[in-house]
Amino acid sequence: MQITKLFTSFFESEKAGGLVLVICTAISLFLANSSWSESYIHLWHTSIGNQPAEYWINDGLMAIFFLLIGLELEREVYIGELSKIKDAALPLAGALGGMLIPALLFTFFNHNTPTHKGYGIPMATDIAFAIGILSLLGNRVPPALKVFLTALAVIDDLGAIIMIALFYTDDINLINLAISLGIFGVLLILNRLKVNNLLWYLIGGIFMWYFMLHSGVHATITGVLLAFAIPFENGKPNTIS
Repeated sequence: MQITKLFTSFFESEKAGGLVLVICTAISLFLANSSWSESYIHLWHTSIGNQPAEYWINDGLMAIFFLLIGLELEREVYIGELSKIKDAALPLAGALGGMLIPALLFTFFNHNTPTHKGYGIPMATDIAFAIGILSLLGNRVPPALKVFLTALAVIDDLGAIIMIALFYTDDINLINLAISLGIFGVLLILNRLKVNNLLWYLIGGIFMWYFMLHSGVHATITGVLLAFAIPFENGKPNTIS
């Protein structure tokens, strides 16, 4: 009974996600640099539905992660720390600086070298680790700072995804991209029409993810787009009704 209470207390704690992330990262680094490294790397290439496991993590689970983060940002935009333009401008400016300055520094030090096209690598913030570290700090971090850093990391990541789509993707399927954005437009119309049944948005989000995935643009952007299409009332996103 005591063990059950400990587990319940842990998973209800704000620090749980950060601790799990740090522990899994440590285990991953150990395995990747051990005698089991080949088997460990092979594990992530295990085929699931004709695609490696890492494919579903990077393009599937990460889209869900961005959906959850996007819903939290949506709450802050409507009723929280980002509800005023002057407050939202700061993380936006910080994200732009966080993308441009690393890219410019990389270009400066790699000018006329074989790696000069890698400027997109340092542009993105690892949002999972950023939020994980914030959760570990708990109440010692002011809520406003958490919102600022979360918004900065999300905008930074989305900016990097767009840059990769524009400059690193050899073949963008405009038809699939147009269908995905068209579905997003339909969901926005449903939002404006006060259609509050979450099921329609989830179904639309699945199709939007599918076409975005096959457009050549990283599918994780679908998560944030879907988050802002879901109606938001009474301090929280609407649920299935």
